[in-house]
Amino acid sequence: MQQARDIFSYRKFWASRFGTAPQLPLTRSDMEQLGWTSCDVVLVTGDAYVDHPSFGMALVGRLLEAQGFRVGILAQPDWHSAEPFKEFGRPNLFFGVTGGNMDSMVNRYTSDRRIRSNDAYTPDGAADRRPDRCVLVYAQRCREAYKDVPIVLGGIEASLRRVAHYDYWSDKVRRSVLIDAKADLLVYGNGERQAVEIAHRLAAGEAVSQLTDIRGTAFIRRQAPENWIEIDSTGIDRPGALTPPVDPYQEKPSGCASTPLGSIASPAAETGAPVRFSRHARSAADTVIRLPDFEAVRDDPVLYAHASRVLHQETNPHNARALVQRHGTSDVWLNPPALPLSTKEMDRVYGLPYSRLPHHSYAEARIPAFEMIQHSVTIMRGCFGGCTFCSITEHEGRIIQSRSEDSIIREVEAIRDTSPAFTGVISDLGGPTANMYRLACKSREIEASCRRPSCVYPGICKNLDTDHGPLIRLYRRARQLPGIKKILIGSGLRYDLAVKSPEYVKELVTYHVGGYLKIAPEHTEPGPLSKMMKPGIGTYDRFKAMFDQYSREAGKEQYLIPYFIAAHPGTSDEDMLNLALWLKKNGFRADQVQAFLPSPMAVATAMYHSRKNPLHRISRNSETVETPRKLSQRRLHKAFLRYHDPENWPLLREALKRMRRADLIGNGKHHLIPAWQPQGTGAAKPAPGQKSGRFRTQHTGLPPQPGTARPKPASRKLRKDRD
Repeated sequence: MQQARDIFSYRKFWASRFGTAPQLPLTRSDMEQLGWTSCDVVLVTGDAYVDHPSFGMALVGRLLEAQGFRVGILAQPDWHSAEPFKEFGRPNLFFGVTGGNMDSMVNRYTSDRRIRSNDAYTPDGAADRRPDRCVLVYAQRCREAYKDVPIVLGGIEASLRRVAHYDYWSDKVRRSVLIDAKADLLVYGNGERQAVEIAHRLAAGEAVSQLTDIRGTAFIRRQAPENWIEIDSTGIDRPGALTPPVDPYQEKPSGCASTPLGSIASPAAETGAPVRFSRHARSAADTVIRLPDFEAVRDDPVLYAHASRVLHQETNPHNARALVQRHGTSDVWLNPPALPLSTKEMDRVYGLPYSRLPHHSYAEARIPAFEMIQHSVTIMRGCFGGCTFCSITEHEGRIIQSRSEDSIIREVEAIRDTSPAFTGVISDLGGPTANMYRLACKSREIEASCRRPSCVYPGICKNLDTDHGPLIRLYRRARQLPGIKKILIGSGLRYDLAVKSPEYVKELVTYHVGGYLKIAPEHTEPGPLSKMMKPGIGTYDRFKAMFDQYSREAGKEQYLIPYFIAAHPGTSDEDMLNLALWLKKNGFRADQVQAFLPSPMAVATAMYHSRKNPLHRISRNSETVETPRKLSQRRLHKAFLRYHDPENWPLLREALKRMRRADLIGNGKHHLIPAWQPQGTGAAKPAPGQKSGRFRTQHTGLPPQPGTARPKPASRKLRKDRD
């Protein structure tokens, strides 16, 4: 496997003599109090500044500070002019621009394109502190403020827009954000390696135009350099849906045949251009794959689906090749992804001197996102689940990066000893997925060669080590710490992995569930599940049986809270009806529902836009994916999830009659909805309580609260939209 330079091995910049700031400066006066006359790097973010490692700008800022650089934070600046972007004066090295922890469009708009009433990453939840498409607006203002200062884009908003992408909010394919922002570099994925190398090389006197060899970055160039092999993407699209792991000892990996893209014109196929596959250097180190041009994918949904498929095949940092896509007269060039951080590096990144508090200038203002995570600990990164609607893999990668047990314990102790609001409860030990800590491929050689989009679909790969032992030991050690009353697990659980370790499920259920445990089956029907790359509902049933058994043995009354998603590509009205019947049979009632939101670059978004399935080889005649696009159908699918809400009954009665399932209308227990309508209900508009958000359920078997006939709702924690 390739090795990367340790990010803490660089010689510190001279400004390290200023020492560590209690909090990074938010204003010029903060900067001057530290004795600085200027900032080396100014980070511009759409979030409030919270000096906590769960906030990207704080993490990157503290990391650059540890390298010796002076870093200022411009948090939620007024974007109506360039003046606020001059707060710290001219940065000596570069502006770093991000929309924040969430994509600014997902943050502001619901899946039905309605404006949200609050922003969890803003003081007091104010909803008007950032512009739409933050990265574009902030980058333009930075350029206006100081024309010659390099601009580096980063964060999830830039990461998911690094190439031509379908934009749900404008319903069109947009150019790479790098082109529209007129920035110099784009950092995609977790950006520690890139940010450190960019800062040190600029400080050493290199021009930003020379930084074309940094992994995990994108930039603009006019033509490919000499001695590079350029391959047309239509010549390498592999047949089949999900191939087994590639044998790393093969000279030509199986499943990578040079096959033209059906009836799509392929320059490589027409000219007989060679397509080289080798485990030697020239197969990756100096090979670039040319994706269809922006104008082509903009006008041809089939080519868009093809480009999405090829891009997702080139995400393993150990075998990915560079990608290039022409936009007009310029090429957007993507270097292969950055190599994952080692455990040692992760420990040092999370061990930096964060105050773990919002900036003092916010005074008593509440920041909802901070309140949710202030007593949680990130133990790992990445996800090999490959769910098509989720962007974690596109941003953080499939390879799990885990911290050491000692590092995690030190952070728990720091929370206990320093947080003024700590009551003895750690709200989460997790990450993108709660139970992928230290899970990895059994063979480093196979891992380095694999191009599978998921390690757990359609079944768990035989090469995946599913040992939950390290996680069990971590749980046991953490809960034995003095002053720790309870450790909850708030991150989403991959229950198809959990059932492989009954000992883990017993440990989790006995000690780490606060009455409710959230999991995400997402659907019950094979059609939608195959498009999501999620396991069948039978796996959920096996996990539920174990959960119930261990809850009884522990003498606890605990409930699973399953999440489901409406209007996902490949979902029919009949699928949603069957899901509603399953919910009724199992006594679940949806408190809030989530319709599918096509986030940029996700595989399911390519399905939504193109009506093709990038999980299989794309051609003009390949599988068509029917997708609920009309608002009326999306509302119907959400109504099926809330079958118990009288506001939805008129819509459901009409649909059931149209589907020839009027037998489900009546007043018996086997009916889905009643034939009668309560007075004052059933308006045509959506029910007032039907807000966008993650799907949450109530179990009708719970005892009612005093004075009400409704069951106790699940804890109202902040829901993270999938971006």
